[in-house]
Amino acid sequence: MTHLPTTDKNLQPTLQSQNRIHYLTSSPMEQLTLLRTIRRRELRQIVPLSDTTIYEMEQKDEFPRRFYITPRCVVWKLSEILEWVDRQRQKSDDKNLKTPPHPDVYQRKTRPVKVKGQPHK
Repeated sequence: MTHLPTTDKNLQPTLQSQNRIHYLTSSPMEQLTLLRTIRRRELRQIVPLSDTTIYEMEQKDEFPRRFYITPRCVVWKLSEILEWVDRQRQKSDDKNLKTPPHPDVYQRKTRPVKVKGQPHK
């Protein structure tokens, strides 16, 4: 279990899931939940897309938005990233993921495709 440094000795970790750490305060009715955030390096390990692609997808609202915790430190919510990956997996399984059209090989200028019945040039 990961222990986060805290100044309040009344906070005790109670449960750790993949992206949240729950703390109970001195009152059992009150519970604090800390969200797990990830930085760019961790994001790249989960989502193998380039920075440019991620940025473009964020602009089109196709990817979870980043936010700044300091002027120079950008993070993403891990829960949002994992949900996005699950949605993409579901789209792929359902064949609802948009794929680019295949290139028309007959239009290429180099290495022309042989057409049956026509002599080679």
